[in-house]
Amino acid sequence: MEKLLCKVEEMKKDDIRKVIDNRISEFKELGRKTTQEIFKELCFCLLTANYDAEKAIRIQKEIGNGFLTLSEQQLAEKLKELGYRFPNKRAQFIAEARQHKDSLKRIINGFEYENELRGWFANNIKGIGYKEASHFLRNIGFENFAIIDFHILDILSEHGMIEKPKTLNAKNYIEIETVLKDLGKKLSLNMAELDLYLWYCETGKVMK
Repeated sequence: MEKLLCKVEEMKKDDIRKVIDNRISEFKELGRKTTQEIFKELCFCLLTANYDAEKAIRIQKEIGNGFLTLSEQQLAEKLKELGYRFPNKRAQFIAEARQHKDSLKRIINGFEYENELRGWFANNIKGIGYKEASHFLRNIGFENFAIIDFHILDILSEHGMIEKPKTLNAKNYIEIETVLKDLGKKLSLNMAELDLYLWYCETGKVMK
């Protein structure tokens, strides 16, 4: 762990800190936008499940308001045209999620506890698990959820902080998130910040 702590502390003194601080500001700004814009971010997070985040960003930009207006079939055709890996299934998930698109802000503001909010998304939006729910909430300004993907698992395993699980379920997700929170406390970083630093450690990029 000490090696990783030193690496992140050095990055906090570098120019990358400004890039990460700006990205966190962008997340908070998105959370203040319309429920339709927030829904489009939910669609992006649906696309990222078992898929490349960078490609999903490109597809999100290409489709834009189509997430709100295209029929399920049209959306599936568009996703296929753009080279998306699971066009039919994700189009189905997005179409089903539209029942909540006009009430997303009310839902988000309706929970006293953030963990209950994340659980609602994991349990009520088909195609969303703990990772995707955490990703979505982080991208609209929540700071206390870890996004545990294979990059994060790799870096934690490499530094001897976890034994890499074969699969992620709710139980071991929370256990690994506790490890990350402990790391964040040592670095004086919240989960949103820590995720961006760790992603940069592993990929050399600051994504959303």
